[in-house]
Amino acid sequence: MDYDVDNVVDPATAERLRSFVSRLENLEEEKKEVLNNMKEVLDEAKSEGFDAKIIRKVISLRKLKPSERQEIEALTETYLNAIEEAA
Repeated sequence: MDYDVDNVVDPATAERLRSFVSRLENLEEEKKEVLNNMKEVLDEAKSEGFDAKIIRKVISLRKLKPSERQEIEALTETYLNAIEEAA
């Protein structure tokens, strides 16, 4: 069912809505380009022998504060030790 936005809201509001939608559509296109560029960089790294999964992990770890990263590492080690002891 097609709705005419101009019949629902005043013209200035309709134009503002169109502007938001247009900007978001443009950002979606830019996002696709960025994701494609990231894939190309990871492919290049893989072609030189690097592990893409590990690179992604390094990037996620670098986003953390050192204390958060230490906590994750300590809990990971604790969980692994508990699993190994139970086996």
